[in-house]
Amino acid sequence: MNFFKKKKVVTTIAVLAAFFAFISFNPKAHAAKGDYGVDTSIYQGYSGKFGYAKDRFGIAQIGGINNGYVYGQNTYQSQVQQGRAWGKRMHTYIWFQVGGSQYNANVAMNYFLPKVKTPKGSIVALDYEAGASGDINANTNAILTGMRRVKAAGYTPMYYSDKPFTLAHVDYKRILKEFPNSLWMAAYPDYNVRSTPYWGVFPSLDGIAIYQFTSTYVYGGLDGDVDLTGITDNGYTKNTNPSVKPSTPVQKHVVNSKFKVGQTVRVKKTARYWATGEAIPSSIRGKSYKIIQSGNKRSLLGGVMSWIDDSNIEKVSNKPTAKPKYKTYKVKYGDTLSGIAYKYNTTTYTLQSLNNIANVNWISVGQVLKVSKATPTSHVYHTVKYGESWWSIANSNGMTMYQLASKNGKTVNTMIYPGQRLVVK
Repeated sequence: MNFFKKKKVVTTIAVLAAFFAFISFNPKAHAAKGDYGVDTSIYQGYSGKFGYAKDRFGIAQIGGINNGYVYGQNTYQSQVQQGRAWGKRMHTYIWFQVGGSQYNANVAMNYFLPKVKTPKGSIVALDYEAGASGDINANTNAILTGMRRVKAAGYTPMYYSDKPFTLAHVDYKRILKEFPNSLWMAAYPDYNVRSTPYWGVFPSLDGIAIYQFTSTYVYGGLDGDVDLTGITDNGYTKNTNPSVKPSTPVQKHVVNSKFKVGQTVRVKKTARYWATGEAIPSSIRGKSYKIIQSGNKRSLLGGVMSWIDDSNIEKVSNKPTAKPKYKTYKVKYGDTLSGIAYKYNTTTYTLQSLNNIANVNWISVGQVLKVSKATPTSHVYHTVKYGESWWSIANSNGMTMYQLASKNGKTVNTMIYPGQRLVVK
């Protein structure tokens, strides 16, 4: 989840190797069991985003309810459409900050259920990770109200959260009694880039059908999920959704492509349709991509994860590339995007645009960023210590806390933490 999202590092007991082997390698597993996927919101833009060629499903945020205020996300419909054009099984989730109010739960359902664009039978998950009331029974009743409405509308209800928040605020066993294997739970060992789960922090509860194992599935940030039960097949069976096209074109005869895996090609500006029949967005035409699979006179393009006919792509010129226009900077522990921008006499927005960063918080240690050509300015930094605040740091450096926060591209309501580096001069 990416909107109003609180990411948590959760440590629990290690998962037995036998359990891991069962969920990953059981030869009788459902077709989707063990599949990887992502969940997206407004931060992934109108086309959405996938991390790897192995991804088979996506769960897009339709909007949410926050303290009684209902809002939609205008990226939802196009993310669903684009994901399905890429051959992914697309599902839906709702930010569900209803506390213990069944009234607000029904308000959210009345607004969102008619707007769901994923197939009947597909997942509609309720993201309940904030805003709980002090009454566990009321919270659980509100969640069950929403899940019952989802089921009655013909979709598969799921509950999303993390283990500590759930144990503190929700009777999850009541949820499982009525909706077995309906939990979608998050637990991250760290914020390093992870393309596969680290099972040592698996949130050991009954009924978990999807495990969200990282918020840094790729550099720049993206939630990574794994289907443990095959639940992401719901809504995409042969009988319930015959219109969904496969992610790989059907090949009656294998014919070699004239392009090779690893080669960079450009989508022709005259190209109009992917090999699977969907329209190619204008933003794709004229752009270059690396081939990650090829065959049968068509290639799978990395980044957009779509198959395209050989006739619609061309080789990229091998002429020497011009020298980079920008210097680079390697992100260090405690760095912020606003701090780096300040160091290089540029703006946070400029760095976001140069590096295609959707969210200013999505940088990671070791990541190499393009920065301004200007020579870095000399600044004085302060490393935050335990117990310090905006006020105490600002006071010791002869400024107001508002000036300090502004100098670092933040507000006084932004949380600071030990080890973080702040510009003080």
